[in-house]
Amino acid sequence: MPDILPRELLFIDIETIPQHENYQALPETEKKLWGKKAQFLIKSEDSVEDIYQRAGIYAEFGKIICISTGYLVEKNKAYQLNLKSFYGHEEATLLTSFKDYLVNEMIPKKITALCAHNGKEFDYPYIIRRMLINGISLPAILNLSGKKPWEILHQDTLDLWKFGDYKHYTSLELLAYIFGVNSPKDDIDGSMVAEVYYKEKNLKRIVEYCNKDVITLAQLYLKMKGDLGFDDKEVNYLP
Repeated sequence: MPDILPRELLFIDIETIPQHENYQALPETEKKLWGKKAQFLIKSEDSVEDIYQRAGIYAEFGKIICISTGYLVEKNKAYQLNLKSFYGHEEATLLTSFKDYLVNEMIPKKITALCAHNGKEFDYPYIIRRMLINGISLPAILNLSGKKPWEILHQDTLDLWKFGDYKHYTSLELLAYIFGVNSPKDDIDGSMVAEVYYKEKNLKRIVEYCNKDVITLAQLYLKMKGDLGFDDKEVNYLP
């Protein structure tokens, strides 16, 4: 696999929620299908209804409400991070805008791969599946079907940290702490996103949290590559 330079990466994070506010809101067919899925997730003290709050992590039962992105540009022998977020209540519109951004703006900037924390297991396949479900054709950078593992250039900070060890999961929050990077979990965490969306109806708060994840991710990636990272003031929010 060829080496990837930091400036060739688009750092991303996604926030997902169940497609419905609660189990009772599901159509009958979907209730039955969720019931079958839940058999593999349920514990003795849980019910099918109780664990529906976890539906957002499954692309078949969840949807994306925010994708935050960031790419690095060199500035005075250091880096600046350019942030841009795609968010909204209409997933198809969000995903189409994200695809257009990849094709029309990132590829011309020679962004050749994505980087996420646990991206190989979650972010990348989730985005791909939701694009297909919404009838959106995949851009080349996300068309991974039939590719061999060494042909896929996407980076994953969780994978980088494992060094071949597959016994455990290490959170972005923990890695940020041990590398001295500001934690993104100073307001909410992933388990609270659905409640903030459905109960508080505060999408802006979720977008801010997602942006913080991308800033932390980019800083962590640079630290793991032996770079000092970038100053917090060197974050540019794109419209």
